[in-house]
Amino acid sequence: MEKLLQQRWWRAMRSYLSYKNATIFVCLLNIITVLLLLQSFFFSSSSKFASSQKALNRHIKESEEIRRTMVPVDLIKRVREIRREVNVESDQVQQKDLKQTAAVDLISRLNNFRSNSDSGSLKALEEWRKRKIERARQRSGGKNATTSS
Repeated sequence: MEKLLQQRWWRAMRSYLSYKNATIFVCLLNIITVLLLLQSFFFSSSSKFASSQKALNRHIKESEEIRRTMVPVDLIKRVREIRREVNVESDQVQQKDLKQTAAVDLISRLNNFRSNSDSGSLKALEEWRKRKIERARQRSGGKNATTSS
């Protein structure tokens, strides 16, 4: 009887273990194996990538800090101060130059005006100047007299 049971079991298994079913079973095992390998590959590489990314970020921050500490801040401030001083001095020189050119321009205009005006107005201008000078002398003489007493 035992032999009969084994034969029945073998026949039942043979119907389930055909070449077609065996091929499908092996393919499923292969697919599962590939999926497990891919999963381990991607998760291990992403963790390695994350750790290397953290290390790279730390390295970048450290190099930026080193670069900032090496910047000569005091020297830069002093250069800016010197530039401001030079700009102020050049502005003063330019103002003096402008005043001188304005004075030269005014003198040349007066000379041109004198040459173009008639002799009567020149005489009147000279008399007016003389009176002004006289009044200024009298004032200065009066001030000197009051200060000496």
